Amino acid sequence: MLARTSLAASFRPTAAITPVVLDFLAPSTLQQSRRLYHLTTTDHSTAPSSSSPPSPTNRHDARKPRYALTAKQREFLDSALRVNQAGELAATLIYTAQTPQVVRSHPHLRPLMKHMYDQEVGHFNTFNQLIAKHRVRPTAMYPVWYAAATFLGWSTGVLGREAAMACTEAVETEIGSHYNDQVREILSWKAEAERRGEELDPELEEMLANFRRIRDEELEHLDHAVENDAKEAKPYDPLVNFIRYGCKAAIKISEKV
Repeated sequence: MLARTSLAASFRPTAAITPVVLDFLAPSTLQQSRRLYHLTTTDHSTAPSSSSPPSPTNRHDARKPRYALTAKQREFLDSALRVNQAGELAATLIYTAQTPQVVRSHPHLRPLMKHMYDQEVGHFNTFNQLIAKHRVRPTAMYPVWYAAATFLGWSTGVLGREAAMACTEAVETEIGSHYNDQVREILSWKAEAERRGEELDPELEEMLANFRRIRDEELEHLDHAVENDAKEAKPYDPLVNFIRYGCKAAIKISEKV
């Protein structure tokens, strides 16, 4: 889970993360494309003219009307992107703080830790790009989550491999459930669009695919944690419950703030 050079003796989170952070902190300086998932008009440019009946081929190829999102649905997407970006930032910081301590005592875990870290960096980059592209306000709690995630990673790393894996299990349990909720919500929009003979904007379809992919990778991390004795952490229940409640609170706060 670490950058290519950072799994040696020491970890340097700033080098891997700071340039990415600057992207979403100043979205107005990046690509100023409008939010394509906010489309509220229907594109009839491919509709056949009334003077010539459409052939079967034209009828098949004709673009369906686009599903127009309501203000509440647009607000949901803004909130989802804001929370997801904050969560992926926290994940990179947790692994950055954990890894040196874990691999010092268990060097065989170096490839696994690097793999999970690299995936989290990819997730973080994805949401940075989406935050900037759609001009979504990032959470104002960024400095707080930065400090909290770093401390959580460091403290569970100090407690040992089992505690570090229990931390991953707890975080990914909540994050996986959160992504599932987002996927189900967007799928409900897709089902409604199909009932109305409409289709989702391609950019929203791509966003849905990204949410699914990232959810599956997060749940893969949960499986890795359990396979590496997460449940052997002591004290397991208080530690996992504390982290899970903390994640739930952070999600709720980041949705609004």
